[in-house]
Amino acid sequence: METNNRGSCLGWLIGLAALAILGWLAYSTVLAVQQTANSIAQPVNSLGTQVAQALQPVDALSTQVAEALHPTPTIMPDPVTIIHSVRSLARLETVQYTVEKVVTAEEGPNSLRFLFGDRLLFVAHGIVIAGVDLAKLQPQDLWAENGVLYMRLPPPEIFIATLDNQKSYVYDRETGLLTHGDIQLETAARQVAEQEILQAALEDGILDVAQRNAEAYLTILLRDLGFHEVIFVESTPVPTAQPTP
Repeated sequence: METNNRGSCLGWLIGLAALAILGWLAYSTVLAVQQTANSIAQPVNSLGTQVAQALQPVDALSTQVAEALHPTPTIMPDPVTIIHSVRSLARLETVQYTVEKVVTAEEGPNSLRFLFGDRLLFVAHGIVIAGVDLAKLQPQDLWAENGVLYMRLPPPEIFIATLDNQKSYVYDRETGLLTHGDIQLETAARQVAEQEILQAALEDGILDVAQRNAEAYLTILLRDLGFHEVIFVESTPVPTAQPTP
């Protein structure tokens, strides 16, 4: 019996020793694999860092080339400011039109335009403001009868007709092979665009709208001042002198 017990204990001890040896071998194998992987990854990471460092001068050079080809404009206004005049205004702005026009400006003979021609397409975004100048209102233009206020307003007029430079731009420009283009062509296109924008607003009846809006605004204002009824009288046209036969 004692011999059998000793044999079984010895077998257990041998099994535990074998398990310990196998566990140590497995741990050693895993550790060796990790060290090998780290040793392989370090050169790869180092190579990636070297490639990134090598590309940095290329990126910096491309940035410098882009800045050289498309430099940022330097604008230096003159510190001296000259005020020519100061004038008091009493303008009642009653309507604003926003107009967009496309203007094509070109010069040069058609047959030789590919050599000496110049052509641009300008997109103009303009603003036209109209109203009534109350400074032109005279004392005889207002009178009251039986609690009714009569008013003769000055004729409506255009106060501002200009381009919005932030929204206006040259869409396309083509120059001939033997010319650099006319530096005044864009200026001429802008001037024509301003005239076209003003003409478009006039044709759409901006002055009539300005007259109606002025009468509506002044009616509310004068009624708040105590006049129960306000009547606007049209201006009598001044007769022109007839030529003597």
